[in-house]
Order: sequence, then structure tokens, then C-alpha cells
Amino acid sequence: MSSTMEGVIENGDVAVSQPVADEISAEEVALYDRQIRLWGMDAQARMRNAHILLVTIKALGNEIAKNLVLAGIGAITVYDTEFVMEEDLGAQFFVDDGMVGLNRAEAAAPALQRLNPRVKVNTDTEEGIEKRGVEYFQQFSVVIATEADIGTLTSINNACREAGVAFYAGACYGLYGFVFADLIKHQFVIEREKSNVETKIGSETRTRSIVSSTTRKESGGKFTEFVTKEEVYCPLEQVVVSQIDKTWRPRKRKAVSSVLPAVFGLWKFQETHGRLPDPYEHKGDTKLFMANVHEARNTLALPLENVDPSFAISFLDSVGTELSPVAAILGGMLAQGVINFLGKREQPLQNFLVFDGDVTSAPIYCLRPQEEED
Repeated sequence: MSSTMEGVIENGDVAVSQPVADEISAEEVALYDRQIRLWGMDAQARMRNAHILLVTIKALGNEIAKNLVLAGIGAITVYDTEFVMEEDLGAQFFVDDGMVGLNRAEAAAPALQRLNPRVKVNTDTEEGIEKRGVEYFQQFSVVIATEADIGTLTSINNACREAGVAFYAGACYGLYGFVFADLIKHQFVIEREKSNVETKIGSETRTRSIVSSTTRKESGGKFTEFVTKEEVYCPLEQVVVSQIDKTWRPRKRKAVSSVLPAVFGLWKFQETHGRLPDPYEHKGDTKLFMANVHEARNTLALPLENVDPSFAISFLDSVGTELSPVAAILGGMLAQGVINFLGKREQPLQNFLVFDGDVTSAPIYCLRPQEEED
């Protein structure tokens, strides 16, 4: 069908060649048959030509990379400057005890490559990802940053925005975690049975609008409607200073997950002190962290009940801990979000998901600057 070029693992110890095609081959159609039946040939082709940047490959990054490579993306570049440590072995399935001391990206790349030899796997181990220019990020279809501090996340997010590249972020904190998406401006198609109510072009929600609608007659006389919608996003640096939707009533505000202000409070602590809180090494960290969580609660315009001291302590104890089941859940959600974005066939994440393993819930909150809500 189309011409191919050879792809290899770059900057690693292993070189594995495989074809990288602009279009899907007949062999790939057979390999990805179930996926193509689910989301269509065009969506699979977009994935096949996508190049993903994954920043940091720990437990969450393992799950994200696994899901995307098995789904048939074209290429993935794994960025990590840290080395495999013994504590990495408990929740990261791409490394083993013989890899302790090796760079994490280079150690994980061969196992990641074996999952799908058709995907081009690259590694990047040079310091300073947050200082890379727009040109660097322009080569990617999607950038995913995991387990990073707020300064790194906002720097990468802003560079991606300038480059016009979709950005995702995520992290696991023991039983808790989050996923964030900034797709800038994203159009997607919803396929549904045509109803008697006419689809109106225009604004649908604060962030979503209906762009167009077409109808196709099916066998048997039924009609299928294809509705093109558009979601508009804002960057992470605006999200962290935004309030919960001001139209929400007090009861709904009280139901907001305590994980949300806890994550924002953690970022503030890191930004102020240049490290993660550790109450065992620094006795005053619990008090300082609680103050940051309350500051975040006030910014979000949430009631006092949203900060439970016992929960905050539980969250604090989880920071720095990787749990495979939580990483699998969040990694699956984030990877599916990327697949939906590339496929343009499903409603995308808008824009901040938090996970609470205590109650196994994953609510999504749309956080935007107050002036955009008016």
C-alpha cells in the first residue's frame, strides 16, 4: 500500500527495526480488526500516524505507554532522566532487578517495543524537558507529562499550546491521583440515531458548541445523525486559580472530592518548598500542607467541609507511593482519553479528573477562569 521507512529504538541499548507507514497496511487491518470495528478506519489511521511524547515512565507511565502501544500508535518517545531504583520494581512491569541503576526510559524501552514491534519507540534522556522550545514539541501529536511538579507541568503545557499540540498530565499518589487535559480546541463527531428534535447549531455548554450536523439513511429506513462538536480548553496555569462552577448549589459543592484541593495544595507545597511534603522527616510539613490545602479550597470556592483533616493526612501519607491497581485505572483513563482525542469520535475529558481509591470514584470537574463563566 504506502511506502515505509525503518524505525528503531533510539538512544537505548537495543535497536529493533520495524516499518512505519503513512497508511494502514492489510496486515495491520487484520491485527487491529476489533479496534477498527469499534472506532473506524479513519480513527485507526490517525492513531497509526500519531507520535506521542511521554514524560516520566514510572508506574502510571508504564500503564499509559502499554495501552497506547497496544492500540497501535505510530511512535512513542519516552522521556526520563532518572535511574531505576529498587523501589521502582514493585509497581513497574517494564523493569526488573537487573536494571537497577539504568536510565528508566532506556530500561523500559525494549519491553515496550516487544509489546508491538510495529510501533517506533524512542528515548530521550537529556535534562531540561521543561525548557525545550516550541519546535521540539511541534514534532508530537500529543504530549503526556506524568509525576511532575506544577512548574514543570505548566511550562510544558504552555509550550504545547504555543506549538498547537494537545497536552495531558497525570499522577498517582498512593490511593489517589488525577488526570488533566488541555486539547486547546478540539472537534469530534458523535454518531447517534436521528431524533425528531432538530439539532441546533451553536453553544451547548460553557465549553462545548455544535458545529454541524449531517444525516445518513440506513437500511431499514432508519436515519443516523453525525454531529460535529467542538470543545474549547484553557491551560493548567489558569485551572489552578479557578473556581468550581459558580452556578452549583451548596449541596453540590460539598460533594466535590477532597482529592481536588489536596492535589492543588500539594502543588503549592512543592512550589514553595522545592520538595514533596514528608512529615516523618520534617515535623512541620503536615501543618504546612494543611494550610496549602485550605488555600486551595478557598481559591476553588469550596466550603470548609471539603477539607477533612483525617483525609488530608491519609493523602499526605500516600504521596510518593505507587500502587499498581491505581496506576492501572488512571493509566487506562488517560490512555483512553488520548485514543478518543486521536480518533475524534468520543466526548473528550474536560478538563480535570480526580481519583479517590477510598471510595473508587473518578469525578471530572470543568475548571475555568471566573470571567469565562460569566
